This record gives sequence, structure tokens and C-alpha cells, in this order.
Amino acid sequence: MSEIVTALLAATFISALYAIIAIGFTLIFGVGGILNFAHGAFITVGAFAAFIVSSSAGLGWPIVFGLLAGTLAGAAVGGVTYLGIIRYVRTRPVTVLILTLVIGFFIMYALNIFTDEIMGVDPLQIPVPPVIGTESALASIPFVGASTLNSLFIFVTSWLLIGALYYFVNHTRTGRAIIAVSMSDKGAALVGVDAEKINLITWILAGAFAGYAGVLLAGDLGGGSWLMAIEPPAPLVLSFAIVILGGLGSIKGSVVGAYIIGFFETFTVTFVSSQLAGISSLALLLAFLLVKPEGLYGREAAE
Repeated sequence: MSEIVTALLAATFISALYAIIAIGFTLIFGVGGILNFAHGAFITVGAFAAFIVSSSAGLGWPIVFGLLAGTLAGAAVGGVTYLGIIRYVRTRPVTVLILTLVIGFFIMYALNIFTDEIMGVDPLQIPVPPVIGTESALASIPFVGASTLNSLFIFVTSWLLIGALYYFVNHTRTGRAIIAVSMSDKGAALVGVDAEKINLITWILAGAFAGYAGVLLAGDLGGGSWLMAIEPPAPLVLSFAIVILGGLGSIKGSVVGAYIIGFFETFTVTFVSSQLAGISSLALLLAFLLVKPEGLYGREAAE
């Protein structure tokens, strides 16, 4: 019984992190119809920004500043990517897909060179502490370890961010403009919505979510790497699987998909075999696509 409870808690916590990882990916597709394969690199940028700000090799500031730096760095990279490249080709989906893939690898290799040559740190092992570590005063709470508190922090902030995003999209003027652009650029323009501005806001928001997720993911794994976008748990692949499962462009679908994959993967690894980590979620995705190819909350594939 205790093993089942432990697995349930682990699945709940990891699913909350998966939800943050995937939301930025689905935001960009939902508004611009773009599969952003640079999303994993944006996550890596967040982790590296936290490393620069919070590690002893960098500024050595508290990790809360690293978390803020990672979020802002992700937002900045998202905004620059859209303004500098994507806006000129966003109506050509194949070109955009290839470009985002190239941009992602360019960012990763740039981080590799910067960390190794300039900072003199192994880019495969960058130290990023968890938000609540063993040195935190909260870690002294009886019967509750720092690891559990860090997982609780991820869970609570995940739902706070999801709630804030839901309110922003559904109850603010800019949010309603985002919905309008996601339905039709031309239709939104007819009612005075600037599609370019809305797309930029979306890329900045998506980058911020990715950067924030990168800091939490690196802290949870005990550190980051310039290859963390494609190394297990491979947030780029994970994001893609979650968004496909939940339905392309659906924020609600991404959250539900994150929890389905998080629970399925955790229980498979715990009760079947640890060798199935990573591949179990892809197997679930393949099986699901055969039954419901449009995803849980996505538009019909024929559309």
C-alpha cells in the first residue's frame, strides 16, 4: 500500500512539472499553428540562466533570483526568436518547422561553447540547485524532507501558473485577442487586433514558461546539461507527446495530457520496469493516436 501511495505522490508531482514544460509548446501552436522545435532549447536557456546567476561559478545569488533569471531569459529568447526570424516566415509552416529545429540546435551549441570556453564549466554537468534545498530553513520541518518540499513547490506553482494563464486568456482584453488570432488572423484584423503583436506576446509567454520549467527541471534532476532538451526526460519530446495526446493547441488538453503521461510513466517504471522510462509515454501516445488521432481536446484531424 505504501508503495502505491508513494507512486501516486511521485506521479502527481512529476505531472505538475510536465504540465509547465508543455504549456509553452501548446501556446505557440494554438495561436500561430507553429510546432516550435526550439522549445527544448528555451527550457535549456532557463536552466543555464539560473546556473549563471545562482551557482558559485557565476554570481552566487540565491536560487530565487536564478528562477527569475531563467524565466526572463526564456521570455527574452522567445521574443527575439519571433521578432528576428519567425515573423518573416510564419505563413510557411514547413520553413518554420525547419527553422525552429535549427534555432534549437544553434542555441544548444552556443550554450555548450559559452559554458565550456568562457565559464570553464563542464556543459554536461551544470549545477542548478532546487528552489528548496537542504540548506533551506524549511528543510528542517520534521518528517518533511527538502525533496518533498521542492516537489510541493513545483506542484503549487504549476497550478498557480495554469490558473493565472487561464484567467489571462479568458478574462483579459489581450487574452481575448489571443483567442481571436488563434481562430483567424484575418478575422482578428477585421476587429482591430494586431496579429503580429499578439504572436509576439505569445512567444514571450511561451518562452517564460519554458525558462521557468527549465530551472525547476534542472533543480529536480540535480543539475542541467546543454543536451537536456533531448536527454531523458527529453522535454522537447515530452512536450510534443503531451500536446499531441491532449490535442494540438489546447491548454486544457496539455494539462490533462501531462497528468496522463506522468501517471502512466511513473506506474510503468515503478511496477513494471525502470528500463521502460521514456519509451512508455511514446508507446501510450502511439496507441492513443490509433484511437483518437486529434487528441483529447483537439480539433478533428480533418480540419
